[in-house]
Amino acid sequence: MRLDGRRESSNVEDRRGMSTATKAGIGGLGGIIMIALFTLLGGGNLGDVVTNVVQQGGLGTVQEEQMDGQREFTEEEQQLAKFSRQVLASTEDVWAKVFQQMGRKYQPPTLVLFTNRVNSACGTASSAVGPFYCSGDQKLYIDLSFFTTMKQQLGADGDFSYAYVIAHEVGHHVENLLGILGQAHQQMSRTDKVSANKISVRLELLADYYAGVWAHYDDQEYNSLEAGDVEEAIDCAQKIGDNYLQKKAQGYVQPESFTHGTSAQRMKWLSLGIKRGDMNVTTFNIPESEL
Repeated sequence: MRLDGRRESSNVEDRRGMSTATKAGIGGLGGIIMIALFTLLGGGNLGDVVTNVVQQGGLGTVQEEQMDGQREFTEEEQQLAKFSRQVLASTEDVWAKVFQQMGRKYQPPTLVLFTNRVNSACGTASSAVGPFYCSGDQKLYIDLSFFTTMKQQLGADGDFSYAYVIAHEVGHHVENLLGILGQAHQQMSRTDKVSANKISVRLELLADYYAGVWAHYDDQEYNSLEAGDVEEAIDCAQKIGDNYLQKKAQGYVQPESFTHGTSAQRMKWLSLGIKRGDMNVTTFNIPESEL
């Protein structure tokens, strides 16, 4: 993905120089990882994972304190941080124009970079929960080591794959600003678990679509997509499908527990967003069979 010379967003909190210590909590780290693992199977937005961990006594409260002395980051870490700031800046530019066309004003989210653990309005979380968006503070959180995990454990690599991860979380912010996220969460709180999971799938696929919409307009403006970029992102979407990850983790799939969509669905909606860039498209007004 071509980002050379592009600006970096200032809406970033770099907490990688912060140390975190748990003041209180019921479960141990092993329990936290298990809670996170089963929700992480679908990838994507994991604000609900943080809530699950907190509700089940996983972490308690976390204090963040500045470490003595400035931690030195590797060149790779610095490049990933710069890349993330550039991708966030790109989403700000694209969504500001899209919202303007809809007669709305876009309010960008804040990107929080952290290491190991972080405190958010949705609760406290370890890196095990993966990247997540918290509507409570309108921030997206990511430990940059997640990209290494993508590469080593899933074989999902490439700069546009990494950009897709960030753009997906920004997609949830777009859902939040449009009122879609809040309405969906209300519906989920009033129904049974299986039905709530189906609503969650629609939210996740829409965030995939919005990630594609961002790529559509960024490429239109800057010719930013290089040969192989789209294929990288589609491959990533395939490898974070519920069915793929459940099969990989436990050897079988449980469709009733899907919360993020199958590999085919995630590839479909990301591809559709990249191709069309149409904000009139939604995952909430079509039959389940057409998702």
